[in-house]
Amino acid sequence: MVAVMVCAYARELREQHDSTSAVAAISTIAIAFLAGSGNPALAIACAAIGVALLALREELHGFIERLDTDDVKALARYAIIAGAILPFLPNGHFGPLGAWNPQRLWLVVVLVTGFSFLGYVANRIFGERHGTIATALIGGAYSSTAVTQALAQRLGREQKAGAEPAGIALATGVMYLRVPVLIAVFATRVLPAISVLLLPAVIVAWAAGYWLYRKAPKSDAPTPPGNPIALLPALGFLVFVAIAAVAAKWAQGEFGQSGIAVLLLIVGSMDVDVAIITLGGLPAAAIAPLPAAMAISGTIIVNMAVKIGITLVYARRKGFSAAVAMTLSVLVLAAMIALAWTRL
Repeated sequence: MVAVMVCAYARELREQHDSTSAVAAISTIAIAFLAGSGNPALAIACAAIGVALLALREELHGFIERLDTDDVKALARYAIIAGAILPFLPNGHFGPLGAWNPQRLWLVVVLVTGFSFLGYVANRIFGERHGTIATALIGGAYSSTAVTQALAQRLGREQKAGAEPAGIALATGVMYLRVPVLIAVFATRVLPAISVLLLPAVIVAWAAGYWLYRKAPKSDAPTPPGNPIALLPALGFLVFVAIAAVAAKWAQGEFGQSGIAVLLLIVGSMDVDVAIITLGGLPAAAIAPLPAAMAISGTIIVNMAVKIGITLVYARRKGFSAAVAMTLSVLVLAAMIALAWTRL
C-alpha cells in the first residue's frame, strides 16, 4: 500500500514539490495498521495528532520556510544525541566504586543540549520581536549565568540603561524554577524539601524582576548566548559530572552524610546542575532530603554571588538595581536555610 501511494503521488511530488498529501496518505495506512493489529487507543491518538498537524499546515510550512541550513543541522545533531544514542546505553552501575550509570550520564548531555536547543529555537521565533525580556527568560532556562554576563556586558556599553537589569533579574527567577525541575528528574525524594526552601526566594526574585520590567523601556533582543548544539561543552560537563559522582561515592564511604553535604556545596559552587545530578546518583540512604536540599540551596547562594559580581563588574553602577534584586532573593534563601538548620 505504501508503494501504491508513492506511485500515485509521484507526479505531484515532482511538479509541486509538496509531500503533505503523500505523507498524510501513508500515515493513514500506518494508523489503520495499528488499529487492525490490536492497538485502537494508540491509533486514535495518532489520528488526532495527524489531524492537528494538518490543521496547522500553513503555520508549520511558515515555520519550516524560516529555517536555514544551520537550524536543520542543529535539529539533526540533537536527534542523534537524544534518539539514536540514549536508548541503547546500558542502565547499570559501572566504573570506579560503581558510580557511573552510562544511560544516566548521557541523559545529562541530552538535557544540557536540549535546554540550549530549546532556547535557540524559541529565540529564533520570538526573541527579535519581544526583546531583551524574552531572551532572558528563554536563555535563563539553560544558562542564567551566560544571560547575566551577556546582558551585563551590553548594559556596560550602553549610554543609558534599558531592559537589561530586568532581564538579569528575570533570568535569575527562571533559574530558581529550573532547580526544582532538575531535582524532580534526578532526585525526586528531595523535591518537597527544596520546594519549601526555594518558594520565598522564587516569590521575591519574580516580584523584583517584574518591578524592574515595569520600569524598563522596550528594547531589541540581543544575540542569544551559546551555540544551539554545543556538544563539546556538554561533554566537558559530562566529564565533570562523572568525576563528581566518583567523589560523592568516596565521600559517602569516608565521611557519611555530612561529607556528602559539604561535597555537594563545593561542587555546586561551580555549577548547580552538577550538584543536583551528583545528588541524583547517590542512594537514598546516603543523605536525608532536608540536608540535601540545604546543600543545594547553599550552592545556589554561592552561584548567585558569582552572578552578582559579574553584574557589578561588567555593568558597574548601571547594574546596581539588578544586583539588589538578586541580593534580596539570596537573603531570603539564606534565612530559609538558617530556619531549616534548626530543624536538623
